[in-house]
Amino acid sequence: MFDVSRIAKKYNSDLFTVVNMEDEERLTLTLQVGGNPDWMSRLPERLLDVPLWNLAIPGSHDSMSFCLDVSSPVLRSQPCLLRVIDRLFPCWTRPCVYRWATTQQSVLSDQCDLGIRFLDLRIARKPAGGSKLFFAHGIYTLITVKEALDELATWLDAHPKEIVVISCSHFEALTDEDHFHLTDYIITLFGKKLCSSEDIPTLRSCWSRGQQVVVSYGNQQMVLQHPELWTGIPYWYADSADPNKVIAYLEDQQHRGRPAGFYVSGLNLTEDAAYVLRQDMRKMTTRALSLLLRWAGEQQPGRQAGGVNILCCDFVDVSPFCSLVIGLNHKLLAATPPVCRMPPRASRSHVIGCCHSKQTGDST
Repeated sequence: MFDVSRIAKKYNSDLFTVVNMEDEERLTLTLQVGGNPDWMSRLPERLLDVPLWNLAIPGSHDSMSFCLDVSSPVLRSQPCLLRVIDRLFPCWTRPCVYRWATTQQSVLSDQCDLGIRFLDLRIARKPAGGSKLFFAHGIYTLITVKEALDELATWLDAHPKEIVVISCSHFEALTDEDHFHLTDYIITLFGKKLCSSEDIPTLRSCWSRGQQVVVSYGNQQMVLQHPELWTGIPYWYADSADPNKVIAYLEDQQHRGRPAGFYVSGLNLTEDAAYVLRQDMRKMTTRALSLLLRWAGEQQPGRQAGGVNILCCDFVDVSPFCSLVIGLNHKLLAATPPVCRMPPRASRSHVIGCCHSKQTGDST
């Protein structure tokens, strides 16, 4: 066992000064060297009945961008001028797009081993890709959706007490038939591991039912047809390359009040075209990490207006990001929240700090 600040010193001696709390014991984590593959199963007993949307959960932005296909065309949703240039000078445009679109460098199972429990999956139909679906960020991926989901299912089998939130979104060029087959595959693959959108998931309730997967699906028509699917999860991001503006945006959103259920605070940066031509995304991200993670370390999870839930970052394997976010959950031990009982039909357990009738419901 070792604390977050000790991990941080190996990365940046100034990074976690704000995290050194008076009661160091609250930040002592049962982490393993090289990652946090089973951190949920190791949380203190008092946190097992907290709704998952009141916990601090590390996530990866554009989780599948580690396997972009530099030989593929740019997305149809990209600006017309970029698509025209791509047709004329693909050897120039695609490496440029690849540099800014690559935001991760670890495969899904490695991300999960680090502690990532929210996966940002942006799905697309690749031209000339047949019936297979891929992922996309600027350009398309090499790995198919089925291959990635199969890898995740295998990882979950090896970690039966870990719960992963999957956000399926964007759906570039997908047809109604594509949605039908994709949702059918998800439901068949994960089966009883899927958390129903009609429940209030906590670690204890999920463990008792053998549930490990929350699937957010950004197509409301499919969500209405399948109770296993959750509505799209709000993702706060500033659309700026300036980390100070990112922080200012997130704080402004916090002052407006947090969403009722799951939501994401994006620590990811967005660069302009001029930057893309000069450098890559990783260089910009690593320069900003110290400031962004210092802000993240000051946050408090929970149901209050400014309480964080999922925090997403680029290049999750180059810093102690996951350990920092996981450590925020120990701040909940200092609070004494009221106990809210769930409706009997939803669960037989008590939920600490519950303020939702369902994930998409109103506060009570």
